[in-house]
Amino acid sequence: VQLAESGGGLVQAGGSLRLSCAASGRTFSYAMGWFRQAAGKEREFVAAISWSGGNTDYADSVKGRFTISRDIAKNTVYLQMNSLKPEDTAVYYCAAAKTLLTIVVVTTVGEYDYWGQGTQVTVSS
Repeated sequence: VQLAESGGGLVQAGGSLRLSCAASGRTFSYAMGWFRQAAGKEREFVAAISWSGGNTDYADSVKGRFTISRDIAKNTVYLQMNSLKPEDTAVYYCAAAKTLLTIVVVTTVGEYDYWGQGTQVTVSS
């Protein structure tokens, strides 16, 4: 499985961005997630979605502002980010985790099997 993120960039506080993660290869029963890593900090969980798309989970810091979704036909996962804040500035990574059940959501870094290269999101104040 290969993952490629896109959609990052520079935006003013309060603005919006939509990140995309295109997956190649067999991704059946893979849960997907978005993580981020700010300079000098550890990689942290942002949002995750089950393979079925029916279950999602979010970090408290982004609840109500970010929305994760996936298009199985296009093998693509999205992260819609609204009301962006300067503290959202980070490199955002897409990840895929093989799961036994298509309804499982995965939220921990160590459980993911594949990672993209990341895309920079910078929010100016």
